[in-house]
Amino acid sequence: MIEVTQGSSPLILGLPHTGTEVPAEVAKDLNEVGLGLADTDWHIHNLYAGLVEGVTTVRTPIHRYVIDVNRDPEGVSLYPGQNTTTLVPLTDFDGNPIWSTEPDATEIARRRDTYHAPYHAALEAEMARVAAIHGFAILYDCHSIRGDIPFLFEGRLPDFNVGTNLGTTCAPSIEALVVARCQEAEGYTSVLNGRFKGGWTTRHYGRPAEGWHAIQMELAQATYCDECPPWTYDSARAEQMRAHLTQILTDLTQWRPA
Repeated sequence: MIEVTQGSSPLILGLPHTGTEVPAEVAKDLNEVGLGLADTDWHIHNLYAGLVEGVTTVRTPIHRYVIDVNRDPEGVSLYPGQNTTTLVPLTDFDGNPIWSTEPDATEIARRRDTYHAPYHAALEAEMARVAAIHGFAILYDCHSIRGDIPFLFEGRLPDFNVGTNLGTTCAPSIEALVVARCQEAEGYTSVLNGRFKGGWTTRHYGRPAEGWHAIQMELAQATYCDECPPWTYDSARAEQMRAHLTQILTDLTQWRPA
């Protein structure tokens, strides 16, 4: 259920939202909007595939509508006072209900144990394994989203959205090198700790004092695919983006503590 590829470098890619699998017992309770699975990080595992050698990846194939593995398992909001989606989302990113029958507390607990906990058990195990080899580990959490979602944010989202929870989840030099590469990318826009400051994964595993570093990258989907069904992957746009992502990941694999 959890897909892990072990590498030898210090870098781990988290892939929490690329899955599109919905078990039958869950799918029967989704409405037509929910069955569209619009809020997928479309093609992200393909966009990052093969960019650098030695990278560890941890991916769940389960869709975020089943349960969002990038949310606090206790259901605490990541962004208090702002529109967002919950541990088991009740709406899509546009605020539309996605369930014909909403899951109750017992069902949410079952999904947390069945899908959320195994993903994080695998991710934590890989962080520990990599840190044991190198003395540190870097988690780069891979995300993407439509660039225009009024329910979640005003205006157009920048192309690169770097999140370090206001500089608390990684060494300053890691944050600086990723930000610099984004700013150098000609024709692209970027922001640090804007609307997306890092989800629960980044905040939970970002323990720089212990040698565990975490950073989130939220890409605007228009940089590599169409932002509407059928979410077509655009090879030309994607190859341009992959060149910039290669530079970022190469820098991270070569980073060492001062």
